[in-house]
Amino acid sequence: MPDKNLISMGSKSFEDLKKINEYGAEYWSAREIQPLLGYTQWRRFENAVKRAITSCENSGNEPQYHFAGAGKPIEGGKGAVQLVNDYHLSRFACYLIAQNGDPRKPEIANAQKYFAIQARRQEILDAIAADVERLELRKQTTEEFKALSGAAREAGVHDKMFGIFHDAGYKGMYGGMGRNAIKQFKSIPEKESLLDRMNTTELAANQFRMTQTRDKLARERIRDQQTAIRTHEKVGKEVRDAIKRIGGVSPEHLPPAEHIKFVEKRVKSVPPKLKLDEKDAKGLAGHSEKE
Repeated sequence: MPDKNLISMGSKSFEDLKKINEYGAEYWSAREIQPLLGYTQWRRFENAVKRAITSCENSGNEPQYHFAGAGKPIEGGKGAVQLVNDYHLSRFACYLIAQNGDPRKPEIANAQKYFAIQARRQEILDAIAADVERLELRKQTTEEFKALSGAAREAGVHDKMFGIFHDAGYKGMYGGMGRNAIKQFKSIPEKESLLDRMNTTELAANQFRMTQTRDKLARERIRDQQTAIRTHEKVGKEVRDAIKRIGGVSPEHLPPAEHIKFVEKRVKSVPPKLKLDEKDAKGLAGHSEKE
């Protein structure tokens, strides 16, 4: 999948919105990327921008090179045009905004994964970039699991039935096998978490199952425990059928991946790069500033 498709809104992606300024440097309009990051109110989005500016300064970089105030013309009624607050943002600024955005928004979670992969690919081998992608997806799946549990509780699932509720999703998606049966089928030790041994493809499929179940429970206003359990299993079956239709491998036949703790250790061994190289540090000023 092309990187530019990781963040999209209809036919527009993050990379599609890139512009070039008078210094030959790439930049993005804050107003234009706002909806891509899931914000409907400029005030809330601008708060994320301001937090990103502080983060930029704390990382040892000059905010003026990455966040430039600008006015964006907006056409109103009867052809009237007014200027509204906007920012011209460098790629680094967009990355910092994603890191300082509301993590509950799926658009922000997606953007964080996108920028994490982009930033790390500039400094580490492709093999490590794949590790970063899997690690980020594993973290997101943990958050989605928690969100689904909350949605299940709202749908009437009692705490003591959570194991059965979550197993129903696995059974639908894995051809009738629950979590323990899947681990046994894949020869995964009992003490290990199933999610920790999933590769990127399997994690993504399970995250999709959880997201769609959570949305369906809310959309259909389900408030019955048994209905919620059946809904989770049904969504799991739909995901399984979709995998089959596109010619994918059934999830139970995907081999167990290296334990995520070893992936995390390998990624952490590469120091993060917060202080930018001279070229990137100039941000919106490009290769050379005008006198």
